Amino acid sequence: MRRERIELPSCHLSVNESLSFQFSFSPEYRIPSSPFLHFWSPDPRGGAAGAARRGIPYRFIYIPGLCVFIIDMVMKAASPRQSINKVLARVGVQGFVGSSQKRLKYAMQEEEEAGDMEMEQMGAERTKNVLILMSDTGGGHRASAEAIRDAFWLEYGDAYRVFIKDVWKEYTGWPLNNMESQYKFMIKHVQLWRVAFHGTSPKWIHSSYLAAVASFYAKQVEAGLMEYKPHIIISVHPLMQHIPLLVLKWQGLQKKVTFVTVITDLTTCHRTWFHPMVNRLYCPSEEVAKRALLDGLEESRVRVFGLPIRPSFCRATFSKDDLRIELEMDTELPAVLLMGGGEGMGPVKKTAEALGESLFDKEKNKPIGQLIIVCGRNEALATSLRNLEWKIPVKVRGFEKQMQKWMGACDCIITKAGPGTIAEALIRGLPIILNDYIPGQEKGNIPYVVDNGAGMFTRSPSKTAEIVAGWFSTKKNELKRMSENAKKIAQPEAVFDIVRDIHELACQKGTLSTIPYMLTSSFSGLI
Repeated sequence: MRRERIELPSCHLSVNESLSFQFSFSPEYRIPSSPFLHFWSPDPRGGAAGAARRGIPYRFIYIPGLCVFIIDMVMKAASPRQSINKVLARVGVQGFVGSSQKRLKYAMQEEEEAGDMEMEQMGAERTKNVLILMSDTGGGHRASAEAIRDAFWLEYGDAYRVFIKDVWKEYTGWPLNNMESQYKFMIKHVQLWRVAFHGTSPKWIHSSYLAAVASFYAKQVEAGLMEYKPHIIISVHPLMQHIPLLVLKWQGLQKKVTFVTVITDLTTCHRTWFHPMVNRLYCPSEEVAKRALLDGLEESRVRVFGLPIRPSFCRATFSKDDLRIELEMDTELPAVLLMGGGEGMGPVKKTAEALGESLFDKEKNKPIGQLIIVCGRNEALATSLRNLEWKIPVKVRGFEKQMQKWMGACDCIITKAGPGTIAEALIRGLPIILNDYIPGQEKGNIPYVVDNGAGMFTRSPSKTAEIVAGWFSTKKNELKRMSENAKKIAQPEAVFDIVRDIHELACQKGTLSTIPYMLTSSFSGLI
């Protein structure tokens, strides 16, 4: 059967208490011919298309999979709220008054059953919306979200439309809308962060708190989710499970929306990551998976694929020599990459100065290595380093968007124990010197790297410089062995494995995931 894509024109919709619906089309609109389009009109003159062209209102319009969406929006208007009105305005529905959901449900049940086959056929062709929930509390959450988005595009093209949103910042108020600034303040005062991390770990504490917040910001979160009408919701942040899942539960949308969590902490992670209502939990390591099972998740819902890393890291094919030429580096000297994170934090300057001394052979009066320093957004640090006089080749970079190239051009890396940077370095086979960590979620990353023989840990800038100098001179075999160990525990295909599994999981939902979002009533009036 030939199928056509049908798009409704701008129309005016009204409903009265007797559940009589009227759609008034603009006179110039031409009704297309389609087996999926049906009209019922009281006007006997000229049929449906002729009446529509004359602007005569219709009592009822039925398009399987689309009509239900429009009618249910009318039903929702019975008790208008600002957040819902805003969403309705975005889809062009105007001029409505209240109705009864219960009466509408029974009136439409027969039509829905008759249109199941058409809905399935049309749903198979629809682009699915994917909403990724994140917060910029550290750079890793956004990086993981962008990696998943890019992998969806590479694997499935325009079959999925992916949105990356901080729903808290855009739709709610304090304390959710300024989590980013709160987090930055606390990690600058690590003892405060340590207390916050461990103090909120007990389930009864964080569950009670998040349930209270959910009830307070219910309408706002509902409006945020409904704006994107997602078929799939992906959380890449520990505080993005409880409240959205409660929203879906109260709306009765759990069976229609696929909800998954992608954990972005490598080993030690907060217990808010683990929620038993998720359809799937993607863990970066076996250790995290074991913690999830202990916290009550079903084993069938847990997958261990690794940390999602940008496809540019996973599938890059550049050779080291070509990259060094492109980046204007010395093509002969080994290179060390010194990272300060997105904010350029840590003992970057002291470590750089120590490396400047240790990588210069005073006896031969020549350098034995070169140094690349990435300062992130810390412009003051970058300026001070550029003003120093160096005995070895040094490049100072700011916030870098081509990290896959710089890592591919270097031989080892010095960084704090951020999970994303560690995973990227392992994919590139870079031995790692960890020089700092954030208490709580990053503490376990130290033994993960060291125990697997992929690197070392020291907070001392002088010790760090000594290790690198040894790797570049008398301990080259150790450097090579650590590089091989790094590649053994790397998981470059993790992001694609995650996306493929999400796709399969969404397909298992069948036609449920194609039912329009507003088929269920708003829960906001219940709170």
